[in-house]
Amino acid sequence: MPRHRPGSGHLNLSPWWLPKEPAIAANSHLTVAVHALCWLELSSRRGTPTLTSERIAASLDSNPALVRRSLAPLRDAGLLVTGRGPGSGWALGRPASRITLRDVHEAIGVMPAFDLHAHEPNQECPVGFGIRPVLSAVYDDVDRAVADRLDRTTIADLLDTILRDRPLPVG
Repeated sequence: MPRHRPGSGHLNLSPWWLPKEPAIAANSHLTVAVHALCWLELSSRRGTPTLTSERIAASLDSNPALVRRSLAPLRDAGLLVTGRGPGSGWALGRPASRITLRDVHEAIGVMPAFDLHAHEPNQECPVGFGIRPVLSAVYDDVDRAVADRLDRTTIADLLDTILRDRPLPVG
């Protein structure tokens, strides 16, 4: 049966298990960080190695405060450096050719793609008894495959591919 969302003026026709409000996905944190790093690398190639949070936010079509929160873990990991005071900005902490997507993934602490039950299933059920160790092995393989793929792509590689394969239309 549809539920009424209080104060919204409409019925919520979504199943009960779906989130009630949109939430930022864990994977979008990686995308935001990689976007910002690519923008910083492009800016550096064009002669401006430092960008303010406002300039980065403009590329992301986002909020400068969100940019600062999103990039802080990259600074803490040494992938970015920041200046002090008004007008200072962000710069790459090392060459883009030496920053892999895996480095970024690890710096922002993105959770694994899959997780096990929040609680232990019924250990008297044949499926409940065996599912956790079997799925753990599958999920570990997935995590290793993702990490290996991310380790093979640098920020410089990604930016070069963007500029070559998806150039900004002119006109």
